Amino acid sequence: MSRSKPLHAVLGSPDDIEGQFYEALQRGDIERLMTVWSDDEDIVCVHPGGSRLVGAAAIRASFEAIFANGAIDAQPEKVRRVLSHSSAVHNVLERVQVMGADGPQSAWVIATNVYFKGAQGWRLVCHHASPGTPQEVQEIAEAVATLH
Repeated sequence: MSRSKPLHAVLGSPDDIEGQFYEALQRGDIERLMTVWSDDEDIVCVHPGGSRLVGAAAIRASFEAIFANGAIDAQPEKVRRVLSHSSAVHNVLERVQVMGADGPQSAWVIATNVYFKGAQGWRLVCHHASPGTPQEVQEIAEAVATLH
């Protein structure tokens, strides 16, 4: 059975849905965060260093626990996109502000966000995040010599 989603999460592009995802993280807004996810039973979330969470209930519980400590100041940077008619994959370098012993510091997370387009529009089906390092900021990309 599908749950009803507010209109703001139903319409838009994968970039719009991704913007809503990061805005919800920055506000610690669990309701808004869950509106970007698909109704599919097999949606998946992996937090940095964490286990695979499958389904809306598990994903919601994990973010509720995270938000109990406050919002997440995650800013998407250097987004790489692969887009087709009904799916999109975004590889994102996230800059996360954390409080360290010497005050605020930046931490880095490498995330892959996967979106599918269905009857309700674009929705997030997978968020897989891994710990990154400051070296991630210096993206390594190989130049392609020949195109098909």
